[in-house]
Amino acid sequence: MTPTTSGAGRLLSRLAALLPTRADLTDVRRDPRRDLLAGLTVAVVALPLALGFGVSSGLGAAAGLATAVIAGALAAVFGGSNLQVSGPTGAMTVVLVPIVAQYGPTGVLTVGLMAGLMLVALAVARAGKYMQYVPAPVVEGFTLGIACVIGLQQIPNALGVPRPEGDRVLVVTSHALDEFVRHPNWTAVALAVAVAAVMLIGARLRPTVPFSILAVIAATVVAQAAGLDAAQPIGDLPAGLPAPSLAFLDPGVLGSLLAPAVAVAALAALESLLSASVADGMTVGQKHDPDRELFGQGLANIAAPLFGGVPATGAIARTAVNVRTGGGSRLAALTHAAILAAIVFAAAPLVSRIPLAALAGVLLATAIRMVEVGSLRAMARATRSDALILVLTAVATLALDLVYAVIIGLVVAGALALRAVAQQARLEEVPLDRGDHSTEEHALLAEHIVAYRIDGPVFFAGAHRFLLELAEVADVRVVILRLSRVSTMDATGALVLKDAVEKLDRRGIVVMTSGIRPGQRQVLDSVGALDLLRREGREYATTPEAIRGARTHLECTGVMPVPAQKSHPASEETAR
Repeated sequence: MTPTTSGAGRLLSRLAALLPTRADLTDVRRDPRRDLLAGLTVAVVALPLALGFGVSSGLGAAAGLATAVIAGALAAVFGGSNLQVSGPTGAMTVVLVPIVAQYGPTGVLTVGLMAGLMLVALAVARAGKYMQYVPAPVVEGFTLGIACVIGLQQIPNALGVPRPEGDRVLVVTSHALDEFVRHPNWTAVALAVAVAAVMLIGARLRPTVPFSILAVIAATVVAQAAGLDAAQPIGDLPAGLPAPSLAFLDPGVLGSLLAPAVAVAALAALESLLSASVADGMTVGQKHDPDRELFGQGLANIAAPLFGGVPATGAIARTAVNVRTGGGSRLAALTHAAILAAIVFAAAPLVSRIPLAALAGVLLATAIRMVEVGSLRAMARATRSDALILVLTAVATLALDLVYAVIIGLVVAGALALRAVAQQARLEEVPLDRGDHSTEEHALLAEHIVAYRIDGPVFFAGAHRFLLELAEVADVRVVILRLSRVSTMDATGALVLKDAVEKLDRRGIVVMTSGIRPGQRQVLDSVGALDLLRREGREYATTPEAIRGARTHLECTGVMPVPAQKSHPASEETAR
């Protein structure tokens, strides 16, 4: 078999492993009635969210519905979670707004298609497992920042003013407030506040009741009955999904859209895997496959733009509703998509009358409910580092964008973690082991020999501290470095150690080592540190051997007298 054929075979085998299995069908048959009811409930909750996020993205309510139907169905079939419900989300909307402003609707569709291909590639590369390395403060700060951005994005519609130009949410909000002061629209404000209040209060009193759809229906009826012109409706919706098309794809702009596509793919992966993990935690016996989840989200994002939909992810809010209402298999998410499709075909004229202010109220309530005060308080109280990471990530999300926010959070978290690990390393002076020496001999040895034990990691983050401490060694003749407790060492640590040996040598102080582990030996050898020690015969397996070598050196240099009968048996009781 040729290498090419072998590579193609492995790729096909990997793709086959990402496809649905017989076990998925078995799960669907377990309790279809419960899954159908859960899917109906999720669809009722998802309808105003899909409309609202479609409007917020800049592509319109129809794009949000198309995404919920197409992406929701494909992710349910091919995803890695039995409980995940996918569709347009607030986090993705935050990313899409600047893309719409710069490249227009066709740019968003192209970005979605490219991001879908990237997600499939990540699934084939088995990248799903790396989600576990995202620190909890980054996730909490990310979620808090998203909630703030989603809430601020709704200000223009909630105030009933035209959406100002721009993609910076703080600037847009400021301009919307200025416009409202000049031309107040209290009708829109009343509808938005009423819908948000009904959702928030109702969720506390009756968590299982879909107050979002009830509030939207009531607001629509009131606006239509009272003839409130100030309550601007969504507008006309097509009665059905458009035919699939690649007309939006412009090969000439693919290069310029690569960076936004990477951002969308990264966010889709992060939010989807996070949502699937949350769903697992809400149940017993359910565990998602992260690579299959990426694969399903990839196919969903490839298909959704063909029907005019925006990029999609797993939706934490809708997934949580699915779990709480008894959903246990992919049938619930499929039912949710099918019901939304029926609404698109049968009730488009009714849906088009929903006031934008009512949808703004839905999203304002959603943003408020995204903020888990208990989790934020716990992170803030844990350590100063956790609190700093959370705040930085949230502020970066609000001021920059989501991808930069996550990168900043990860970089700061990594730097603080390295600092904490580096601080665990210690250079400690230890007394010489007495061995078989008399009191007089031991006192004489201690006068000319100092022993240091290095504990913990010796790597780039803290290695130079050792050099400074070793350089301040008092006027002795021999320094013994006990290295058996070094947990890890990198090239920087080895170079610093070599530099310390050379500096002490220039001062006439002999350096000997004991207990070098095999794992560190290769690193020390690669930078020439072992050559320096071997050339002088200063590397020893155990500390007692190093002490005997130091005594021999002192005797040869005339610092210590040579005993008449020299006998120094090895001491077995001394640790390396």
